[in-house]
Amino acid sequence: MNILLSQIKELLQERKMEELKLLLNQASVIEILDLFEGCTSDEIVVLFRLLNKENSLEVFEALDLHYQEKLLLSFTEEKVIETITELAPDDRVKLFDELPARVTKKLLYSLNPEERKKTAVLMGYAPQTAGRLMTPEYVRLKDNITVEEALQKIRKLPESIETLYTLYVTDTNRKLMGVVSLKELVLAQPQQLIKDIMETQLIKVSTDTDQEETANILYDSSLLAVPVVDSEDRLVGIITVDDALGIMEQEATEDIYNKAGLISSNKKESNQSAKLIDGSYIDALKVRLPFLLVTMFGGFLAGKVIHLFEGTFLAVTSVAVFIPVIMDMGGNVGTQSSTIFNRALILGQINLHRFWKHIFREMKVGFFLGIVMGLAAGIMAAFWQNIPMLGLVVGLALVLTITLATMLGFFIPYLLMKMGLDQAAGADPIITTIKDVTGLLIYFLLVRLFFVFLLPA
Repeated sequence: MNILLSQIKELLQERKMEELKLLLNQASVIEILDLFEGCTSDEIVVLFRLLNKENSLEVFEALDLHYQEKLLLSFTEEKVIETITELAPDDRVKLFDELPARVTKKLLYSLNPEERKKTAVLMGYAPQTAGRLMTPEYVRLKDNITVEEALQKIRKLPESIETLYTLYVTDTNRKLMGVVSLKELVLAQPQQLIKDIMETQLIKVSTDTDQEETANILYDSSLLAVPVVDSEDRLVGIITVDDALGIMEQEATEDIYNKAGLISSNKKESNQSAKLIDGSYIDALKVRLPFLLVTMFGGFLAGKVIHLFEGTFLAVTSVAVFIPVIMDMGGNVGTQSSTIFNRALILGQINLHRFWKHIFREMKVGFFLGIVMGLAAGIMAAFWQNIPMLGLVVGLALVLTITLATMLGFFIPYLLMKMGLDQAAGADPIITTIKDVTGLLIYFLLVRLFFVFLLPA
C-alpha cells in the first residue's frame, strides 16, 4: 500500500491525470479506502473525481461523514443529485442527519418521487431507532406463491438489493408471516408453496426499538439481517449485520463520552477538530491565535516579574541560574497533567460530576513529584553554588510550582470545556502562561524571604 500511495502522490504532483485514473481504478475499493487514509482532504477530492462510477459510489458509502460532506461541497449540483440518488436510503438518511436542514431539504426534493418517499419514510422515525436505520430494500415473497414463482421473481430483482440470503414472507396485507433462506428455496420442489417451507419462529424488531437493542439482537442471534415491523406487524424494512456493527461502534463511543459527561459535546469536539485539520486557514487562526496572544501577554508579565526582582539578581547572581529549571519543570508537569486529563476524559475514566475528587488526587501526585524533584534539584543547587540555603529555596519552589502545575493541567482544560472553548488548542498555552508567572513569583518570593541567608559571606 505504501508503494501505491507513493505512486499516487508522485502522479498527483506531476499532474499525470490519465495515468493516475488508470492506476486508481485498477485498485480494489478496500485499497482505495486505505489509500485515502494517507491523503489530505483536498487530495481525496481530486482522487475521488477520477474514480469510475461503480467504484465511486462504493467508496463514497464507506467514507466518514466528514469526507462525504467535503466531497459534496466540491461536486457540481448534477453530481450531488446523482450521488445522493444512488445511495441506499439508510445511508442517505445518515448523511442527511449530518447536513444543515436547508441543504437536506433541497437534496430531498431533488430526488425522484420514489426515492424521496423512501427517504422521507425513514426520516419520519425517531433518531437512534430501528426505523430510522433500516433499509426498505429487501426481498418480500407472498406466502401463497410457489417456489418456482419465487425464483422467477428473484431473477428479476435489481442488483441494489442488500441481501438475498434471507427472504421475508408476508401475506397479502404485508404482515410478516415467516422467513425462508435462499438455500431452502433452491433445494425445495418447484410446486411447493412458500408457506409450506418457511420458518415461522421469527426474530424481529419494531420501528421504535432502540438501535443498540436492535444491534444486540442481531449480534446474539447470528443472523445476517433482522426484519423491522410497524405497529401492525407489517414488514417495513430490514437491518443488516453491517448496520449492526456500525451501531455498536457508535454506541460504544457514545458510552465512553457519556461516562465522561461529554455526550452533548461529542459532535462539537469533532467539528472543532475537523476545522483544525481540514478547515480554512482563517478557521485555524480563529481557534489558535487568541490562545497564543494570551501566551505572549503572559511572557511580558513574566518579564515584568523578573524586572521587579532585578535588584535580587544583582545581589545574588546565582539566583538567575535556576530560573529555567523552575519554568521548564512546571511547564512539563503541567503539559503531562493536561494530556492525562484529556486522555482519561475521552476514555471515560473521569467523571465530571466528581471532578474535584480527580483534581485533588492529581494535586497529591504533583506534591509527591515536587518533593522528589525538589529534593534532587535542591541538593544539586546547594553543592553547585555552595549555598545551602539556595538549595532549600530551589527545592521549595519546585514543590510548590509542580503542585500548582498539576492542578492547572486538570483545571484549565475542564474550564475551557465548560466555557465551550477548544481545550485542545487552548489548554497548554494558558497553562504555560499562568505557570510561568506564578512559578517565577513563588521562586522570587522565596528568594526574598530567605534573602539574608543567600548573600555571599
